[in-house]
Amino acid sequence: MRLEQLEYFLAAAEHKSFSAAAETLLMAQPSLSDQIRRLEAELGVPLFVRAGRGVELTDAGRLFVPHAERVLAEAREAVDAVREVRTLAGGTLAFGFFGGAHHVLLVGLVARFHAKYPDVRVRAIGQNSAEVADDVREGRLEAGLVILPIDDSGLEVRPARREELYYMSADPERVREPMTIERLAEAPLILYDARWRAEDPTRVQMRERAQGAGVQLEPMIEVEYMTAAFDLAARGVGDTVGLPSMLRARKLHHVAFDPPIYQTYAFITRRNARLSPSTRVFMEMAEKALA
Repeated sequence: MRLEQLEYFLAAAEHKSFSAAAETLLMAQPSLSDQIRRLEAELGVPLFVRAGRGVELTDAGRLFVPHAERVLAEAREAVDAVREVRTLAGGTLAFGFFGGAHHVLLVGLVARFHAKYPDVRVRAIGQNSAEVADDVREGRLEAGLVILPIDDSGLEVRPARREELYYMSADPERVREPMTIERLAEAPLILYDARWRAEDPTRVQMRERAQGAGVQLEPMIEVEYMTAAFDLAARGVGDTVGLPSMLRARKLHHVAFDPPIYQTYAFITRRNARLSPSTRVFMEMAEKALA
């Protein structure tokens, strides 16, 4: 079965005439008739019956129409998508990131994308994962990379990678043994994402663990930015949590939690949404970077 056979079939069904369909498609009528006969032979059923000087669909033909239309539409979409990716010569890509992405992923990813597609404008929006999820759900962003858990209503969620979360301190004495949630509840804790304290995925995980242990986490200091929490911890003001890959030159010691706490990265899109070519390409590059 070939795509052009489906096109000939639909044209004949629309015009109720092989000759009229051939004329519309700028081809010889015998060629169109031959291809439709080949299609009928492959399907094993007649699709048309003669009706005066024209043709009418059989029951099988009427059932076949929506399937043929769908196959041709999907084929056209596939061609358009490849063509758009190949040319990808304009427009704006707006993509949401969890707040600490610039430490581990963002800069290199955007640089590689821009080098390959210099005519596409990039807006890399770094927010809390909960805010990224809201913006994708409401259509303000096509897609995003977040840390789980999030409210996934109306979203497609595709986990991509996980990393272990660590307790961090400028004092090596405080990281000599794995950090339990009971000891964390008594620690001089500095936490980031102050505005999103109720929904921040890292805090949600730690809060649920604390509730299960019958203790409460009350940070000594809350700031908005992760970098501020790291800087304060590096000055010995208090301790914080994060990923070793985010530390860069800061002189902080770190230790794992007992049991371990993981941050899971995931790509999110609106459910059943068709993504633009630039977003699809950017997500593929981001997935490779995470791997």
